[in-house]
Amino acid sequence: MPETQDQPEPDAGAIDAAAAKPARSIGPLAMVWKAALAYPSKLALAGAALLVTASATLAIPAGFKLIIDRGFAEGGDPADIGRWFEYLLLIVVVLAIGTALRFYFVSWLGERVVADIRTDVQKNLLRLSPGFFEENSPSEIASRLTADTALIEQVVGTTVSVALRNIIMGIGGTIYLFTLAPQLTLGLVIGIPLIVLPIAWFGRRIRSVSRSSQDRIADVGSMVAETLGAMKIVQGFNQEAREQARFAGAVERTFDTARRRILLRSAMTAIIILFIFGAITLLMWRGAIGVAEGTISGGTIAAFVLTGGLVAGAFGALTEVYGELLRGAGAASRLNELMKEEPAIKAPARPQALPQPPRGSLSFRNVTFRYPTRPDTPALADFSLTVEPGETVALVGPSGAGKSTVFQLAERFYDPQAGTVRLDGIPLTAADPADIRRRFALVPQDGRLFAASARDNLRYGNWDASDAMIWEASEAAHASRFLRDLPEGLDSQLGEGGARLSGGQRQRIAIARALLRDAPILLLDEATSALDAESERAVQAALDTLMLDRTTLVIAHRLATVRAADRIVVMDEGRIVEQGTHAELNAAGGLYARLASLQFQDAA
Repeated sequence: MPETQDQPEPDAGAIDAAAAKPARSIGPLAMVWKAALAYPSKLALAGAALLVTASATLAIPAGFKLIIDRGFAEGGDPADIGRWFEYLLLIVVVLAIGTALRFYFVSWLGERVVADIRTDVQKNLLRLSPGFFEENSPSEIASRLTADTALIEQVVGTTVSVALRNIIMGIGGTIYLFTLAPQLTLGLVIGIPLIVLPIAWFGRRIRSVSRSSQDRIADVGSMVAETLGAMKIVQGFNQEAREQARFAGAVERTFDTARRRILLRSAMTAIIILFIFGAITLLMWRGAIGVAEGTISGGTIAAFVLTGGLVAGAFGALTEVYGELLRGAGAASRLNELMKEEPAIKAPARPQALPQPPRGSLSFRNVTFRYPTRPDTPALADFSLTVEPGETVALVGPSGAGKSTVFQLAERFYDPQAGTVRLDGIPLTAADPADIRRRFALVPQDGRLFAASARDNLRYGNWDASDAMIWEASEAAHASRFLRDLPEGLDSQLGEGGARLSGGQRQRIAIARALLRDAPILLLDEATSALDAESERAVQAALDTLMLDRTTLVIAHRLATVRAADRIVVMDEGRIVEQGTHAELNAAGGLYARLASLQFQDAA
């Protein structure tokens, strides 16, 4: 009787649905700064390179001023022209080297900080109990580790550098302009807001449309993945035309959003060109009058125009940069939530050691448990069960009876709201969860495998297992034959979720993995449900060997497995309603007898 109701599906909306929205302030970026502080030498080098490049950029207009005023001056020495051009070339060389160093160190910091944050978040995720991943969508968490960290990398590797460079250039350039021409600078200071404000307005609109465009692109990608992943269903039900029409609609919505973004960018480009070059033209006009009157030199007006363009561009870029910083702050805030999440299940301050050698006894006393996502419905209600060392107990009952929940509590993936679970006489809440789980070997119903080699999947239960031990366990699990036929044997990659194997082969790998675990308590959750009759007989023989001298809890619906148990526990609505041997329960004529007549008839 496969059980599908004990564990609810994750709530995809439990994590903030507005994951792509920017934060209201850049405060959350403090976590990024803290991560970057771990590399002070790289920070210092990046800062020095940034200061040098900003200064060199501002020095270029001064170089042109010298060339025009001194190199082109009437009656000047032609040799001086070369000297001032050499000065300008030196500035360009410094700018080039400084820019390369800035790019390297800033990009290095961005990648290093992202790598550290990803590692820290994953490290904390591995500590969290399964209940967290029921309330929070794993796919959403994965998005935080990819999309949000990519935003952080952009902030550290590009945005912060651009912001600091523009701040230095804006302030330094304004100071230099006042030394060149105070009256013209006052006009420029008044004119800059007239240029920046439209750019900022268009920038906000474009960012909003760009986010919508990214959402539409994500919809297209999600639709492609969904359709390709269910291609047999699509073709089996002749829905190719409908899926094509649905996809075409999504693509058109993406195009419409992109068209709006392009239109806004085109309008912004026209306005920027009009305002900036218009302002430069007016300044040159006013400067030309000053040159004609002899109050300003030609080099001064050239330097002023170049510097003014740099200053206006710097302040205009800061508005766009601030929006990117807010988006990065939003991503940092979401990652920080994951890093600060505390596990609901953790070891006590002074964990109690489990008895050595292990006995393999397990007991539930008056246990009541509700899943976090179903607080009003008890999965187990006043449940009491004692499993003696070496005993094999079969759990049977309808879907949702609580059978898989017994396994979850035994390995302390959850703690009950009432009652006590004991392992070898020690309450689970008093022991270290890692020590508890070392005493269990699980064969799940779905035979879950990893996208790794056959060897790594097999030794997941015992990472130190030798190849000889792996082959011995594979022989016992009736898996050695197909493993030897794989192109590269144990080194063959099994694909995502073991996609290159059949369901029965995946299950036999899972059984061999449990054999290598060599734990005192064995948990079998429909361990032979995916096998054909011939394989089941071979694997059942292996399981009989595995179960010798071990405590075994079995969730099963096949008659052969149930009849081999020392005791059958019949569950319904989280309670034990019957227990005994197959013959005793059949003779009692209760729930087990009814289930046996309905579901075990063919097997019998």
